[in-house]
Amino acid sequence: MSRKRVYVAGHRGMVGSAIVRQLNSRDDVELVVRTRKELDLIHQGAVLDFFGAENIDEVYLAAAKVGGIHANNTYPAEFIYQNLMMECNIIHSAHQAGIDKLLFLGSSCIYPKFAEQPMKESTLLTGVLEETNEPYAIAKIAGIKLCESYNRQYGRDYRAVMPTNLYGPNDNFHPENSHVIPALLRRFHEAKERGDAEVVAWGSGKPMREFLHVDDMAAASVHVMELDEALYTANTSPMSSHVNVGTGVDCTIRELVETVARVVDYRGEIIWDSGKPDGTPRKLMDLSRLEQLGWKATIGLEEGLADAYAWFLNNMEAIRTR
Repeated sequence: MSRKRVYVAGHRGMVGSAIVRQLNSRDDVELVVRTRKELDLIHQGAVLDFFGAENIDEVYLAAAKVGGIHANNTYPAEFIYQNLMMECNIIHSAHQAGIDKLLFLGSSCIYPKFAEQPMKESTLLTGVLEETNEPYAIAKIAGIKLCESYNRQYGRDYRAVMPTNLYGPNDNFHPENSHVIPALLRRFHEAKERGDAEVVAWGSGKPMREFLHVDDMAAASVHVMELDEALYTANTSPMSSHVNVGTGVDCTIRELVETVARVVDYRGEIIWDSGKPDGTPRKLMDLSRLEQLGWKATIGLEEGLADAYAWFLNNMEAIRTR
């Protein structure tokens, strides 16, 4: 059996490593990966040389600089520059190497701050973005448009999936620069270790968010990548070709915080700091297109949080030394 060579960019990150886990079990796939030291994706010449030499058949573009509200507010230049450079270099180099199949992973933050809920793919570019992560969102929008442009001009089959908020194994558990779920898991665990009587949570607790376990995201990514092209492009326009990926279920941040506390078995008091930013009031994905394409999430929130917490406990020593 001939095997297709599949490059996963960002294979050590949360999403990339989950895609690698999905593909590792396949007999028809030969995985190609490179560490950051081996291949700097921000360096255009190095990326061109890599694609020119490796005879890649498919690309999963999961490499990205990511972070939560604090990180996005603190490092806006890095978020827009690094993400733009990585996706431009990979997508253009893939085209230059004659690669027809590529999947770009974006983010639900591409949609307007006050988008009608649930957010449809057609909502893109219909309103202003959330201020705290606008540079990152603009970079991700550019990635979608790169895929669409190479498809229109060169007949490539470059697809894009927009996940809701992700969490799970290999997440970033940095106390300041991480997303909400890993930050909460670490904060509650360490409060429990110290015997703290209370834990402070950011904001009002009222915003609503949708959360997807990264193993579900990886399964959806492979599913979308392997769809027949006619099915994937059915009932879409060349200017709105991306696909939302999520669970279709959201909860308030307050409900999330209480669930994390339960998973960690923290029994102290939760204090809300309303002086901290809430971000977008609500972010729920419309999954009509994904469901028409034959995929649904299978991992519930509490089950997924327990899995993420177990991974944190098993890797705690390494996490704390990063």
